[in-house]
Amino acid sequence: MKVLQTIIVKQVLTEESKERIHQKYHSRKLQLQKECDQLRFELKKLEKSRKFPPETLKKHFEQEIKVHKEKIKLLDFQIEQLHILPLGSEIKETELQGVVEVSVGEQWDEFLSGKTIIVKDGIVAEIRER
Repeated sequence: MKVLQTIIVKQVLTEESKERIHQKYHSRKLQLQKECDQLRFELKKLEKSRKFPPETLKKHFEQEIKVHKEKIKLLDFQIEQLHILPLGSEIKETELQGVVEVSVGEQWDEFLSGKTIIVKDGIVAEIRER
C-alpha cells in the first residue's frame, strides 16, 4: 500500500550554502521593507481620497505594517543565528510530502519515524531514516 509521508529536508551548512541562505534572507528582508514603504504610500494616498474612515484605514494599514516588521525582526534573528552556526551544521530547510510503500510485516514505529534528506551544496548527500 502506498501512503503519503512527511519528509524533512535539511541543508548542510557550507561556505557556499551559508552565503546563499544569507542572500535569501537579505533579499526577503529588503522585499518586506519595500512592501512597508508601499503600504505607507498607499495609506497616504487613500487618506487623501477620503473614501474611507481615516481611523479604520490607519488601523488596518498599521496592522499590516506591524506584521511586516515582525517578519523583518525574525529575518534579522535568522541572519544572526546563521552567522553563529558552525560549518557542517544541519539546518531544516523544508518539509515535503512523499509517497512511501508500506508492506505487511514492516515495523510500524520505524515507518512512522519517517525520512530525512540531507542536501549539501545543492546535491543530495544522504537519505536517513529518522
